[in-house]
Amino acid sequence: MQVDVFSARPFSGNPVAVVLDGTGLSAEQMQEVARWTNLSETTFVLAPTTEEADYLLRIFTPQAELPFAGHPTLGSARAWLEAGGTPRRGGRIVQECGAGLVTVRRQGEDLAFAAPPRIRVGGLDDAYRERITAALGIRREQVLDHQWVDNGPGWAVVQLATAREVLDLEPDLSLIPEAMVGAIGAHPVGGEYRYEMRTFAPGAGVAEDPACGSMSAGVAQWLTASGAAPAAYRVSQGSRVGRDASISVSADGDGTVWVGGDTSVLIRGTIAL
Repeated sequence: MQVDVFSARPFSGNPVAVVLDGTGLSAEQMQEVARWTNLSETTFVLAPTTEEADYLLRIFTPQAELPFAGHPTLGSARAWLEAGGTPRRGGRIVQECGAGLVTVRRQGEDLAFAAPPRIRVGGLDDAYRERITAALGIRREQVLDHQWVDNGPGWAVVQLATAREVLDLEPDLSLIPEAMVGAIGAHPVGGEYRYEMRTFAPGAGVAEDPACGSMSAGVAQWLTASGAAPAAYRVSQGSRVGRDASISVSADGDGTVWVGGDTSVLIRGTIAL
């Protein structure tokens, strides 16, 4: 299946290709398929290796395998449910992946994943921050804050003052070919969205991701824990690449961050492997 994630309007979110039975495929074969689909991610559903999980998911960009990614997690859960999958724990799906076990909660037709722990946190070092600002074409003083928000893919983020500054970025990614980096900025108070976000992933072979759940998760853990963001908000993403993505974020009292959005299966078929 091919699933559109983070948009209620078809063909406006971030698509993920889901191979519902990856049994017997080698990592090399999976990577070959991911290069061919040329989407930001392609996933392969396999039998879990632990009784706690409903399935094992392997996630590939056109260039490499990732231990975790957000929109593929939601899109694969939607495809698995549509194919007749039944969670072992009622309204909770448990995905096994390189980052461990990730819970996806189901409330009606809505899906949201629990943000996995970050494996790298803290501010960026001066040299890397300088490279990022140069690549994004901004001045050092435009960066209000910065942080590693890495939950597997390698994300770092810079915070700008406004959504407009984020939307106006014209990055030169040749200056940071290995980077996985995002930029966020606030929308005016009282609007539909709290933040505008853009994510650039040249290190994974994706220039600009239309909608990024893993970046949203790491950013939300950072901002809600510090009190810089409310416990629930929405993020807009994708307009610079012709998409209209909406990402919902909420933090429970225990600190668990949930990231969700609309998911819809737009392609069903078979693939010859």
